[in-house]
Amino acid sequence: MSLSDALARQAEACIALGSPFMGRMLPLLAEIWPVGSPLDAAVRAFDGDIGPSCHSLPLRLASGLHALVLTGRDADLIAAYPPNAVSDEVLREALTRSLVRHETFLRDWITSPPQTNEVRRSAVLIAGAHALVDRTGVTQVHLSELGASAGLNLMFDRYALEAGGTRLGPDDAALTLSPDWSGPAPVAAPFTVTDRRGVDLNPLDPHNPDHALRLRAYLWADQDHRVALTDAAIRVNEATVDQSDAVDWLEGRLAEAPADRMHLIYHTVAWQYFPAERQATGTKLIEAAGDRAPPDTPLGWLRMEADGMSRGASVTARLWPGDHHIALGRADFHGRWVDWTGDPH
Repeated sequence: MSLSDALARQAEACIALGSPFMGRMLPLLAEIWPVGSPLDAAVRAFDGDIGPSCHSLPLRLASGLHALVLTGRDADLIAAYPPNAVSDEVLREALTRSLVRHETFLRDWITSPPQTNEVRRSAVLIAGAHALVDRTGVTQVHLSELGASAGLNLMFDRYALEAGGTRLGPDDAALTLSPDWSGPAPVAAPFTVTDRRGVDLNPLDPHNPDHALRLRAYLWADQDHRVALTDAAIRVNEATVDQSDAVDWLEGRLAEAPADRMHLIYHTVAWQYFPAERQATGTKLIEAAGDRAPPDTPLGWLRMEADGMSRGASVTARLWPGDHHIALGRADFHGRWVDWTGDPH
């Protein structure tokens, strides 16, 4: 896939996800792209698919430009970015100058993969965890997140969900999620998180200013509400995210899981990026642990992942003992809406 095609495809996805600015900006970037420059060479050095489903070069480039805005390093770009409303020509000129002025910065920035850590995905984690606690009756929960990034979604029990006329979560919630909800209201089954830990190949520390900049830069410049939710999540974050291969880490995590509580393994739009061999090995590890799980120490596997369908991601769970397969619903990749099926037992 060419960079121009990748930018066009990402622009379409951004429009669908509610960012008209990204829908404008990315095609303009393709028009003025400095072919033959060192930055162009850095992009061409990537092996394989550079589009949204793999290396995500469009998002890497866009986040680098957004970082220049957030840090105040490019006055022309700041003037052309939201909340300012400018013509395509003004934006095109600002982008052209930025690619030249900040070429070294952008070449370095794009070496790291996207790190969005979309907090609104916690809506399905809250509802899904309550559903599994309701089914098992085990109210002490041990959390393990795969592809946890900065660990913001490891804190989902500190957030509130308002959906279907129901509110789940603490009274003093750090933030409240209110997606466009259809289907039955989520079941309320209060629980306590006794331990939380995640893993990522490139974890971020949200309390490190440079890492927090990356989290904010990958949010889109015309979506201030996402920034506000991310900032609220950062303020209460106390999760640990280890740097490791997720499947290698999971093997140790499964071995040390305590008794008399539910071990809940979960991931949101992360599994698809694992190599097929890692997916197969991870599945076998979880299934083997599930086969050993007694009723008072259930194992849950909660997933929000793309499944090839045209609308959003599927939200599913597997629960042991018994290896129950539970279809919980579908959700927007950024958590804007949830079509909930729930768990009818």
